[in-house]
Amino acid sequence: MAANLQTATSSANNHLFAAADLGTNSFKLLIVHFDPTTNRFLPLHNLKHPLHLNRHTSSAISPSSELLALDTLRKFHHLLTSLSVHPSRTRLVATAALREAPNQSEFVNTVRQTLGLEIDVISGEEEARLIYKGVLQFHPVFNKTVLNIDIGGGSTEFVIGREGKVIYANSLRLGHVGLTEEFVEKNEIGKMREHVRTVILQSGVVERIGQIGFEVVTGSSGTIRAIENVVFNGHCEGLVGEGYKLDWRFRRVELGEVVGKLSGERGGVGEKGQREGFSKRRSEFIVAGAVLLEEIFGMLGIEEMEVSGYALGEGVIAELLAGVFGDDFDLNGNLRWRSVVRLAARFNDKKRMKSGALCAGIAKEMFEGLRKWNELGSTQYKLSCSLDDKDLEYLEAACLLHNIGIFSGKKGYHKQSYCIIMNGNLQGYDTAEVKIIALLARHHRKKFPKLDHHSLHGFTKEVKQKFRILCVIIRVSALVQQYLSINSQVVEFSHSQEGFKLILGQIRDHSMLPGDAEVLAKDIEAELTEELELFRTVFQQKLVVVPSSTLKSTER
Repeated sequence: MAANLQTATSSANNHLFAAADLGTNSFKLLIVHFDPTTNRFLPLHNLKHPLHLNRHTSSAISPSSELLALDTLRKFHHLLTSLSVHPSRTRLVATAALREAPNQSEFVNTVRQTLGLEIDVISGEEEARLIYKGVLQFHPVFNKTVLNIDIGGGSTEFVIGREGKVIYANSLRLGHVGLTEEFVEKNEIGKMREHVRTVILQSGVVERIGQIGFEVVTGSSGTIRAIENVVFNGHCEGLVGEGYKLDWRFRRVELGEVVGKLSGERGGVGEKGQREGFSKRRSEFIVAGAVLLEEIFGMLGIEEMEVSGYALGEGVIAELLAGVFGDDFDLNGNLRWRSVVRLAARFNDKKRMKSGALCAGIAKEMFEGLRKWNELGSTQYKLSCSLDDKDLEYLEAACLLHNIGIFSGKKGYHKQSYCIIMNGNLQGYDTAEVKIIALLARHHRKKFPKLDHHSLHGFTKEVKQKFRILCVIIRVSALVQQYLSINSQVVEFSHSQEGFKLILGQIRDHSMLPGDAEVLAKDIEAELTEELELFRTVFQQKLVVVPSSTLKSTER
């Protein structure tokens, strides 16, 4: 019995949402896929283009900056159009640089007339509110009174929130770009500290936050993540297993050590230190950001900060989702999935996060197709067990986490991934569930485990059978994703009397000559030889994997 198991492109793209954060120091575009059945979103594209809208507070956007900004927005618009992201599910927000620019309206009108894009210039308080919503999608702090601090190029936002509602928000004109130009470039760190204290005291932030109080402090923005990353790398160097620093946080004393090395104060290394552990562009402003944060810690009595991988962009996404799905989108929903994403982001860079997301997308198509085939097929081809939504959850989690061990080196990274997952404090999962996810990551490559493999001891026969099914799917998916273009979103999975066919979307090489596609198809088949044989063994069906470019339109 043949079953049509294809997924339509338009259907998949119905759940794509996008947010652009147009900041002082860079423009960022975030595109996510939202699954309304599980109340979770997964970032698919996270682009960042460095540029300066203006270098000084309240200065106009220069013609050269406008040209660079338009070029970046044109690239964003092209990607959004190519993925068919609906304009109603896209929002562009601009922060301090545009907020303070005297020619703000001219720039916004130029973008509208040139590209047809609408830009929302948001207030500092609105920015703080959206950042808080973004943080809630990363850290499980919904039921706590949270103080979040976000240091940007042109301003610093303070917000206190609880259960998704903002209690207090304020935005100060203290940004790492302005502070760098006014003080750091003149080597006047002491004067910068005095200026920061004066601005904060005059704003009333210290008194107001002291009156309200807070249970936990979180920090967002690239500056704060960069500081935490230096602490993280220093902690993890040479460590294995349980030695990994799994949490996203740093203490006041650790911040002080970083500041000392960066600024040249307290016997630090100064200019040389600015370059160590930071990108060239980040190092230009990191001294100002780190010193600013240290002053904030001191004035507010902060001893420890949890660091969020999400900020303004994710907050805009959360608000878009709430607008489309209403009460069906839970701002505090799916603790388990957020825990998986947080662990993946702990050890993976953007490229590996994208690989994990592609792997999960392929695996989901295969899983749902196989489940439907198993439910509709004849008893002759039925699997020995049925597949359910929890099995899919374990599979997708493993796909997102399968490559986290690479950060310590490629050799044996699947074993490192297993160790990290087992010790990764995945919230909401019991011990057995964590082990299933870890074992799927462990066995996504190299030797395929038999039913009596020692690592599966303690599991029931049904769980072992399900594990082998999921293991075949992740092995195929992990290899196939290596051939896909970064913009590829759809993989077709279908079944006929001849067996299963996995049709790849856009592949990495855009400039293939006639005949190259056929060569690539053979290369893929050769690369997948072991996995294709495992598929035949487990499912008693043949699987063919081909690039879409090798098929005629009538064959698709």
